[in-house]
Amino acid sequence: MATSRRKFIKISALGIGGLATSASALNLMGMNPLLDAAVKKNIAKKFTRSATYCEVCFWKCAGWVYTDEEGKVTKITGNEDDTHCNGRLCPRGTGGVGMYNDEDRLKTPLIRTTIGGEETFREASWEEALDLIASKFKGIKEKYGPESFALLKHGSPGSHFEHLFKAYGSDTIAEPAYAQCRGPRETGFGLTFGSWVGSPEPADIRDTKCLVLIGSHLGENMHNSPVQEMSDAIDNGATIITVDPRLSTAASKSNHWLAIKPGTDIALLLSWMHVLIEEGLYNKKYVEKYGLGFDQLKAHVRTYTPEWAYGITTIEPDVIRKTARVMAAAAPSTIIHPGRHVTWYGDDSQRARAMAILNGLLGSWGNRGGFYFKESLKVPTYPHPEYPKPKWGWEEIGEKYPFAQMGITTEVIKATIENDHNEHPIKAWMVAGTNLTQSLPQQEKTIKAINALEFLVVVDTMPMEITGYADVVLPECTYLERYDGIRSATNRNPSIAVRIPAVKPKYNSKPAWWISKQIGERIGLSEYFDYNDFEEVIEWQLNKLGTSLEEMKKIGVKNFERTSGPLFLKDGQDYQFWTPSGKVEFYSQQLADKGFDPMPVYTPHPQPPQGYYRLNYGRSPMHTFSRTINNPNLSDLKDENTLWVNPKVARILGLKKYQEVWLKNQDGIVSSFPIKVRITERIRWDSVYMYHGFGHNNKKLSRAYGKGVSDTELISQTVIDPLMGGTGLRGNFVSILTENPHKNLEI
Repeated sequence: MATSRRKFIKISALGIGGLATSASALNLMGMNPLLDAAVKKNIAKKFTRSATYCEVCFWKCAGWVYTDEEGKVTKITGNEDDTHCNGRLCPRGTGGVGMYNDEDRLKTPLIRTTIGGEETFREASWEEALDLIASKFKGIKEKYGPESFALLKHGSPGSHFEHLFKAYGSDTIAEPAYAQCRGPRETGFGLTFGSWVGSPEPADIRDTKCLVLIGSHLGENMHNSPVQEMSDAIDNGATIITVDPRLSTAASKSNHWLAIKPGTDIALLLSWMHVLIEEGLYNKKYVEKYGLGFDQLKAHVRTYTPEWAYGITTIEPDVIRKTARVMAAAAPSTIIHPGRHVTWYGDDSQRARAMAILNGLLGSWGNRGGFYFKESLKVPTYPHPEYPKPKWGWEEIGEKYPFAQMGITTEVIKATIENDHNEHPIKAWMVAGTNLTQSLPQQEKTIKAINALEFLVVVDTMPMEITGYADVVLPECTYLERYDGIRSATNRNPSIAVRIPAVKPKYNSKPAWWISKQIGERIGLSEYFDYNDFEEVIEWQLNKLGTSLEEMKKIGVKNFERTSGPLFLKDGQDYQFWTPSGKVEFYSQQLADKGFDPMPVYTPHPQPPQGYYRLNYGRSPMHTFSRTINNPNLSDLKDENTLWVNPKVARILGLKKYQEVWLKNQDGIVSSFPIKVRITERIRWDSVYMYHGFGHNNKKLSRAYGKGVSDTELISQTVIDPLMGGTGLRGNFVSILTENPHKNLEI
């Protein structure tokens, strides 16, 4: 770890102590000798129901929050009128109660100070903390320009702070959800069909006849409506094909599991194209009417035979041919799913392009059982003055990545690190709702950038690791305690949902809209916050949409009729795709003009050296990234991750079931904590696997501290996607240590 002049402070009891829990997680699950009495007592209670949409993950399912007569949150259920959840929440959604009840929450503003030569935090009033932050906003703007203050954000609170920053004059805004997660798929599908995939993805899984998952862990990432639709598709006899070095939950439900050699996916995709074209199985009618560049693609994939791919992927030629024929037989009701977390090897936009091209060959885009034409309702913008135009922002910072469409977090990190040739110097950060040291790879670079900052303010509900580096920590209240913007997301039909406070903010926490407004008023931007309460904003917007806050409080979700046309193409219909040519572009002139391959090309990636295994990671269905690991309800379901190891490897290394081991990566970085071994045939011999988000090192996260290993800690090698700047994260390898490498360092 790099030496830090900004000492990491373990947030003390000043900011998070105080409340003794009245019930353990076990009690919450009903394992309590007083259960019968509690149930009888609750039967007689009256409950209040408040509309919300979930903040535990980005799916934002609408639901109902129930509070009792004492004002305590008792449960959360799904809203039956919501197409995101159909009335059913996943474990994380129902576990949202734990976010509110977590006694480890941040409770009051904290300011970094030095006492007796030691850096620590002291409690502060909101007035003092906000005045300090406002003075830094003013100082940075006067000395360097507003562009030098960056916002790094995630989730609903980010929109409030984005408004503040744009009013201030900064468009230096980024979030890990783009360059470290889904960005490449948006580029790949956008270049092919002219449309972002978006969220929820417009995949018509409920009516599909064949669903192909390329490393997509539906059922473990628990994207609510697709998981429900996949279950329905299986019941309806759909064929599931899963390509994954691990027998994931989805793979266990599949007709075909292709245990591919990691890093070789593009080779498989190209060979599938070869089979479809050479055997005449592609959707000729669709390709002729809507496609562009088919002849170039045909020539391009002629030599990419299944035999060629077998030597690369380890998937046998007859399996490649068989699965290609299955896809073709089901087309156009076939989905090559775009996935979600797709930043793997640095050529990820081209891999997404290959997946999009396959969908184009099968005629899936715009056809039932493939992809529908999504629609959303635009929420009117509450009136405010025009934003000032920044001299530079995220586009200039990431200008060497011509297909980037959002801020690239890692480029913001680079621009923050001091050097003599920095045209876009970043001197201060606001971090809202994202635990950067756990969500970004190459932690030393992140810490080096933090050390170069003149000021860092962190807004969070929990004392996550990033808070320990802050100059000011602001406690945000949870989504159950605040108003937020109206949820309007792409789907088959437009809908809106509202988030109404079910309870008052606990402790001395505040909502992001209030924090944003308070800072804005202190730095002379009152005209951008021309309301007393965010409730006024929502009421105004809802009135413009033909409804009211009063109505939405009663129904939670309002569904609207489509106005953009049918869900699917009609037979023979003329249609203009949103590409430059108006066609499905198998050959991309946009890429060729920028000096990139106009069609995907397979490039070999490094393989693990002797004694090392590729580090693969994924999501636990009980958790969202690292943010829910301390949740009392959800940690009770899963409190640590395990290391999936193939039995052959276990025999060679002499590993036993549940044995504690440590991991060392190719650069000599050793995991801070041990992880227990899970010996299973469900993982290839050249790889290991773990759930992401564990291994927290802040002791004030009382349930999460030291539980399992952080995969992020071991990701020190990255490969950058040249098209849009995405960070390829799956090129790291680990060896397995059976002796504690830290024992001589323990005090």
